[in-house]
Amino acid sequence: MTDAACAPVPSFVGRFAPSPTGPLHLGSLVAALGSWLFARAAGGQWLVRIENLDTPRVVPGAAHDILRTLERYGLTWDGEVVFQSARAALYERAFEDLLRRKMIYACACSRTDLLRAASAPAPGEEGDSRSVYPGTCRSGLPPGKAARAYRFRVAPGLSTFEDLVFGPVSEDVSASVGDFVVKRADGPYAYQLAVVVDDAAQGVTQVVRGADLLASTSRQIALQRALGLPTPAYAHLPLVLGPDGKKLGKRDGALPLAALDDAHLKATLAFALRALGQEPPDGTLPEMLREARARFSPARIPREPRRAPAGGRRPG
Repeated sequence: MTDAACAPVPSFVGRFAPSPTGPLHLGSLVAALGSWLFARAAGGQWLVRIENLDTPRVVPGAAHDILRTLERYGLTWDGEVVFQSARAALYERAFEDLLRRKMIYACACSRTDLLRAASAPAPGEEGDSRSVYPGTCRSGLPPGKAARAYRFRVAPGLSTFEDLVFGPVSEDVSASVGDFVVKRADGPYAYQLAVVVDDAAQGVTQVVRGADLLASTSRQIALQRALGLPTPAYAHLPLVLGPDGKKLGKRDGALPLAALDDAHLKATLAFALRALGQEPPDGTLPEMLREARARFSPARIPREPRRAPAGGRRPG
C-alpha cells in the first residue's frame, strides 16, 4: 500500500515494526506517527514490518488489526508489508556467517544459572532486568552440558552513537550486558539479530522507535559492524505511560484504536502529536496529518514521557 501523496525517495527509508501481540495502543501510535513524520517530512519511504518471531506471544488477528488501525489514521506505507516469520533464511545466513567467524558460540547456561551468578542487573529491550552474562561458556560448553542458546561474543570498549532525540549515547556492552543471545538452541532467532538483518535487507536508513529500545541500540550496532552492515540513524521517542505512571502496554487493556469513531481518532492523533512536541493542527484527520507533516520539527520532540489519560478514551 503506497501513500500517493508523497513521491518516495529511496535514499531515505524509515520503518514501523510492531509486534502483533495485541492491538495498537497510544504508545505504539506515537511511535508509528513519529516514524511516519520523520520519513514523510523528508520525502522518503515509510515501510511497515510485522515482527512476529516470538510466536508464543503472537495474538491471532493482531497484525490485521494493527494494519487496519494505521489505515484508519491515514498512516499509509510503501510497498508490501513484511512478516519476519517469512524471513528465516536471511537470519540463518547471518547466523552462519557469525558462527563461521567464531563471533558467536554455544551456551549451556539456564536462567537459573545466570541468577546464581552474582552480577549487576542490566536493562533489557523490554524494560526487564537481567544479570550481566559472566562468560561461562565463552571457551566451550561445560562437560556434559548441551547448548541452550548461541551468544554473540562482545568486544570490550565504549560504543557511542548520536541519537536524534537523546543526543550522544555511550555504552560498554561487554560491561553492561555481556555476550548476548542471538538464537535459542530450539530455533527462534533473537530480536537483536533479526532486526539488524531486516533493517539492512530493506535498506532502512533511519530507525525511529520508542525510548524503551534505546538500550538495545548499542548491541544492534555491534552486530551491524560484525556483519559488515550499514548503521542507520536512530531516533528514540518519548514513551507513553499509563495513568499509574508505568509504561503503557498492550497487556494493560489499552485502547482498541481501530474501533474509535472519527472524533476520538482525531483526539488520539492530537495526543500523539503533543507527545511528540508538535502542536496539533485543526481540520479533518487527513488535514491534520498533512499539516503536521508540513510543520514537523524533530527539534521539538521531548525526551520526557507523557502520561495517558485515565480511562484512555479521551486524551487531551
